[in-house]
Amino acid sequence: MSLQKLDIFNVRNIRQASLQPSPGLNLIYGANTSGKSSVLEAIFILGRARSFRTTHIKQVVNFDRNDLIVSGKVLQQGGRSSCQLGVQFDGKVSEIRIQQLPNQPRHLLAYALPIQLIEPKSYRLLDTGPQIRREFIDWGTFNENEQFLLAWRQYKTALNQRNALIKQKQTHSIQVWNNELVNYGTIVDQYRRAYLQRLEPVFQEFVSRFLGTETVQFDYLSGWDSGKGFRQSLDDDLDRDLRYKVTHSGPHRADLIVSVNNRLAKDFVSRGQLKLLVLCLKLAQVQLLSTHQSNNVCVLIDDFTAELDTTKRALLIEYLQAMDVQVFMTATELSEYGDLSKLKNYKMFHVEHGEIKQA
Repeated sequence: MSLQKLDIFNVRNIRQASLQPSPGLNLIYGANTSGKSSVLEAIFILGRARSFRTTHIKQVVNFDRNDLIVSGKVLQQGGRSSCQLGVQFDGKVSEIRIQQLPNQPRHLLAYALPIQLIEPKSYRLLDTGPQIRREFIDWGTFNENEQFLLAWRQYKTALNQRNALIKQKQTHSIQVWNNELVNYGTIVDQYRRAYLQRLEPVFQEFVSRFLGTETVQFDYLSGWDSGKGFRQSLDDDLDRDLRYKVTHSGPHRADLIVSVNNRLAKDFVSRGQLKLLVLCLKLAQVQLLSTHQSNNVCVLIDDFTAELDTTKRALLIEYLQAMDVQVFMTATELSEYGDLSKLKNYKMFHVEHGEIKQA
């Protein structure tokens, strides 16, 4: 997979732009507020139908316009066919088009253009609550196993039904939904565990390269008391669930724990090291998907230099080229990318006041 053509209309200060990216590295540079991060935001919208910089896509629209459009032509795996993607926001609702067909589901867009984002706030993956780590796990599991999404949706339906009964204190019907929760929740848990089992050795390989000799542990918590099991945990939690009007046990409460030298990473390592750990996690996802699923990922790296020294930057670019994935990365100065003489299959783009030119 690679993005062959990208058209942007009214995304922040980019009124109109058209790019023909390299299938390898795309180095984007320009002064702060020039619009270089908006290029990555547009690509993210094309793959996810939402922004990574704000919760409301309306805030992405150019200040004197009411709508935005991002479209692109994606070369499918093997290079034998292409797929036209488009996302339009008219000021109220978003519409997804795939091969010119309107009103397509979001998950098909995500399958067509898998995107991995690495940006200065990525350290939050290990520094905040478990929801963002569940999203990390589920992105990888979703792209690896097409059955995961169906199981997760069925689990969420059962969870919503059980929570509604809890709020109404209708305990006579709860066991029916407990059966559904245990059934689909166990499937979700199994898919996640299978994915993480394949991810961990790849992650450890990146850790050895970027962090050296640190001992990093990788633990997954299902979201219920493993000593009791899921069903018994639901039964034992019923009084607490009724009191707080929410289901406390289940894969919706799962978490990924990363420790360094037997101590919780966020409490032990520096912020720079924390960012390197997150970088290793995300690169491991990209590598795993590219190797085992033969489905390349579009990697977006915003602010390439953020807390990466010169050596780590060179190592990152070396790995990205070896992984044979399409990459878009931003920096303030072209010199921040280091020695370009050894790079192959790359393009440079300069951004100034929302205008994008190939350098």
